[in-house]
Amino acid sequence: MRASDTEVVFPTSAAEAIQAFGDGRDVTVFAGGTILMAARAYGRFPPTARTLMLDRAGLDELGGDGTVVIGAMTRLSTLAGSGLEPLASAAADVADVEIRAQATLGGNLCAPPGLESPRGDLQAPLLAVGARVSSAAAGGEQTEPVEEFLARALEDPRLVLAVEFERPRRASYLSQRRPHTHSYAVMSVACAETSDGVRVAAGGIGPKASRLEAVERALANGAAPEEAAAAAEGAVQPADDALASGWYRSAVLPTLIRRALEHLQGA
Repeated sequence: MRASDTEVVFPTSAAEAIQAFGDGRDVTVFAGGTILMAARAYGRFPPTARTLMLDRAGLDELGGDGTVVIGAMTRLSTLAGSGLEPLASAAADVADVEIRAQATLGGNLCAPPGLESPRGDLQAPLLAVGARVSSAAAGGEQTEPVEEFLARALEDPRLVLAVEFERPRRASYLSQRRPHTHSYAVMSVACAETSDGVRVAAGGIGPKASRLEAVERALANGAAPEEAAAAAEGAVQPADDALASGWYRSAVLPTLIRRALEHLQGA
């Protein structure tokens, strides 16, 4: 299929976007385009029958005191200035100012693993706060924990509408970065103190971010940050990529966790 054969749809409401998305088959969802345009330029993303442009769909809600709701089309630049930790720090840490002005929460959450480096910088913070993802497909709308959404996102395409979570009591975020024009994150750790206790998640250690449940259990049992961080050793097996080796990630991860937990205690 040629790009010129693709139907381009500009929904002006969430309802129109859901209808145009249908079952998600042969549909390209265009949010900020910071990943999609590069993939298209290098021939890594063939044209589909329909391209869904979400910029006018009104999915950029951001607010709430107890329960925070963030629309899928909220720009990372907006999120970075929101004060909603640990997402604000994570969003401010993504790439550069031009990318953050275009990239969206929904696009970042749904970012597939890159060929050369990890992506989806907001996945770890969303896991840490226990976010719930509202999405739609042919079977209707649903809201589910972000863990469940990420587990099947590639096999079961759904249109992300928003995420919601209870504002954490305290939160922290740290990343290990590689100097570059777009400042790629080699690895990141997000922590949040919620009503269920302290949740800890890491990005860059696999195709998608994951919770560090061994660390959480150690904290629940009264472990200090250094002792809790050591619980991650052997619990994860990071992969090699263009940014760093799995060995390097395994060696650095406990230090990153310890520092993130210390920052949490001081928040």
